Amino acid sequence: MTPIDNAMKSKNAFLGFAALVVAASTYIIWGSDLLPAEGDPTGNPEDWTREELRRWLANRDLHPQSSDTREQLLGRVKANMRHMP
Repeated sequence: MTPIDNAMKSKNAFLGFAALVVAASTYIIWGSDLLPAEGDPTGNPEDWTREELRRWLANRDLHPQSSDTREQLLGRVKANMRHMP
């Protein structure tokens, strides 16, 4: 018998594979709840860092470019902000 045949008959290999399937299924079902994304920055966008501006745009699928300057990012944020009444 080969080592592969022995591994296929092993209860541990089956349990390991079953655990992998359960973990993948759990992540697919509850993925965003298990690993929540970092929240939006708060306050005045003028005071946000370049990374906060990029995160705000990325959370809205506005695809910030790595080459964008802070001023370009700030302009895009201001143009896409919704004013709450």
